[in-house]
Amino acid sequence: MAEFSGPEICGKSAIQVVGLLKAGEVSPDEVIDAALARMAQVEPKVNAVPTLCEKRARQAAMTLGDAQSHPGWLAGLPIGIKDLTAVKGVRTTLGTQGLSDFVPEASDPLVEFLEARGGVVLGKTNTPEMGAGGNTFNEVFGPTFNAWNTDLNAGGSSGGAAVSLATGEFWLSHGSDHGGSLRTPAAYNGIVGLRPSPGRAGGGSADAGFIIEGVQGPMARSVADCALFLDAMAGFEPRFPISYPAPDMPFQDAVTRATPNVRIAFAPDLGGFSAVDGEMDAALRMGLSRVEAAGGVVEELCPELPELERTYHTLRGIMWATMARRMPSAVSRHFKKTLAENTRFGQGLQMDDIADANLNRATIYANMLKLLGDFDVLACPVVGCMPHTQSEEWVREVGGVIHEGYMDWLRFAFLATVTGLPAISVPLGLGPRGLPVGLQLIGPPRGEAKLLAVARAVEMSVGGPLGPIDPGVF
Repeated sequence: MAEFSGPEICGKSAIQVVGLLKAGEVSPDEVIDAALARMAQVEPKVNAVPTLCEKRARQAAMTLGDAQSHPGWLAGLPIGIKDLTAVKGVRTTLGTQGLSDFVPEASDPLVEFLEARGGVVLGKTNTPEMGAGGNTFNEVFGPTFNAWNTDLNAGGSSGGAAVSLATGEFWLSHGSDHGGSLRTPAAYNGIVGLRPSPGRAGGGSADAGFIIEGVQGPMARSVADCALFLDAMAGFEPRFPISYPAPDMPFQDAVTRATPNVRIAFAPDLGGFSAVDGEMDAALRMGLSRVEAAGGVVEELCPELPELERTYHTLRGIMWATMARRMPSAVSRHFKKTLAENTRFGQGLQMDDIADANLNRATIYANMLKLLGDFDVLACPVVGCMPHTQSEEWVREVGGVIHEGYMDWLRFAFLATVTGLPAISVPLGLGPRGLPVGLQLIGPPRGEAKLLAVARAVEMSVGGPLGPIDPGVF
């Protein structure tokens, strides 16, 4: 186990700390103090939480309601909110210079949900500009660094959230995901990140509420803590047009009932869709062999995924074109080159492109549904390579394949996004150079309970969870 020199309570699980809060053995103020102390230790090294709102958090802790019967009740636990999501009265920049001084007058409905369920927002976590890209840096706050090796990419776009968890600054931190934004940083920092089904945990932005590809979701240091956070997020919210009610049975119950007897289909390169470095392939196979040794079944196969790449990029283009439609030029003129290119691509789409994307995603979904009738989940890499240096904006080569576009190295993220299926990144332990390795599991429609149970089985088989850790400074 890696060294951890933070306050003792910062090393406990979210479930443990919530239990202490519920029992009155610690106060929310004491837990806030511990989190702030840990941030003072590690923030100069990792830059994960650039905006704090201590006064607001302490005021919120004084006015907690009493909803202990709710399975997602957080009882005053400090949480992080990604800097793409509005928190009332707190600087919310979206990582772009045109919004560097923006302070929203209202919170995102999901933030209101979490605060009503006992979460105390203590800070905003860093993100790339507008959440675009698999490397967390921007012109407002600068880069966030990998928790295990500060020379390396922390992943993006929920990089600040993942690093804040890995280093023990937060117990739970909110993320969002379109092209792996939640899953990649989870894998690179040895934590758990769950991309829920569209509508499970809020939605996208208010202006793009009917676009289902971008979702919000929970990030935590363990599968059980991730389930707790999802319970806090889940529920019907009419301001999100795709929202639907929480299930009758808490997601935490699925985790506690997890068994090692899981059935996993493994697609190491998604049928040739995306390249994988040899060291990543070997690490994933080693981890899955431990799942088999514990009683699981792993079979290598992949469904047909016709036109997956083109379909994903069309859907992504629709999102960027929609967001840009009413965006003030005072904001968009600051966009980095790759983000501006995304917007132009979306604006240039033809109706035939959109029709083809809808037809192709239906075919891919049907093929996945057939596979998931025989297996609990489909497993594949979260990303095809171990983290590269932070200064490398995006990875140009994986497995000997040259990548021309900045999203090419993130192709493993596309399948869950296109099909609307829930997906999770769960650590398989440490791999090459002592760095964490994440495995992606894709579950059945609205199947977060099954997905979490399988993730817990994987976590148990490999001796997880990891961390928290002191940052690896090199």
